[in-house]
Amino acid sequence: MAFAASSCRETAIIFGPEPVARVGRKTLSTEEVAAALPKGISGTDSINYVETFVERWIVRQLKLQEAELIFSSSEADIDRMVEEYRQSLLIRKVEQHYLDTQMDGELTEQDIEQYYNSHKNDFRLSAPVVKGYIVAFPDQYRRREWLLSMMRSPKPEMVKDFEQVCLKNNFRLTKFDEWSDFTEFKSNLPLLRSASHDELLSDRTVRQIHHDRTYYCFRITDALKAGDTMPLFMARDNIVRILTKRRQEEIIRREEERMVGNAEQNGIIKRYGMSEEEPIEVPKVNETKIEKCDSTAISNNEKQITK
Repeated sequence: MAFAASSCRETAIIFGPEPVARVGRKTLSTEEVAAALPKGISGTDSINYVETFVERWIVRQLKLQEAELIFSSSEADIDRMVEEYRQSLLIRKVEQHYLDTQMDGELTEQDIEQYYNSHKNDFRLSAPVVKGYIVAFPDQYRRREWLLSMMRSPKPEMVKDFEQVCLKNNFRLTKFDEWSDFTEFKSNLPLLRSASHDELLSDRTVRQIHHDRTYYCFRITDALKAGDTMPLFMARDNIVRILTKRRQEEIIRREEERMVGNAEQNGIIKRYGMSEEEPIEVPKVNETKIEKCDSTAISNNEKQITK
């Protein structure tokens, strides 16, 4: 391998017939280096790449030689591990082929809901979740009580009016229409971080906090505590993983049964010592004969010892 200047004043690589590098009996050919070059690379970049590639190859070969010297006595174990790894790769590849050709369609919502309803005890909350809303507005706002009355109203039209008032006056309204972590809900309020505030989980009234010239009014409309059944949407991803894994295992099991059945029919499989014609011989264990003890003799011996 040599370097030469091209007409564009860039250094180019010229590969010759000789090896690029040698470590002991191992050689690095120009073909190997050329095959390793990324497409489109040229000039100084290509030279730097080749030099780095060659040096890394040399270090790799030296490490391999040193490993063979240090672990020469473990060569059989290493060969066995390599063979086991090769077999594992082939098995995973053929199993993936089964899945790629036989996994038909995605799971339906009915499948997910059915599993959820049958295994609710497996899906428990580790922390509380809530639904509700929070509105923050300046303490100079004079119609605070009117705003609070709209927040307390269960009528949909009042809820809509409340949202319109917040939008019109540029109040900061944070809605939690979907189940959300209680911690996330509290992060929008000026509360002490060290306190749990679990008493709020049972309160459905409108509450307010005055802090830094701002009123924070909030209401928890629904809550689930730690240990309660997890909502379906929170368990959904986990259920999909469980059901998908089941389908994959079923496909692989079915293919294994097919292979074994075909092999048995074609006489490929032979199980030695596992049929009535060729029973497995189990070595007999020598039985230790236990003689009956004469209680009278023992009693007489005890009397003699007592005397």
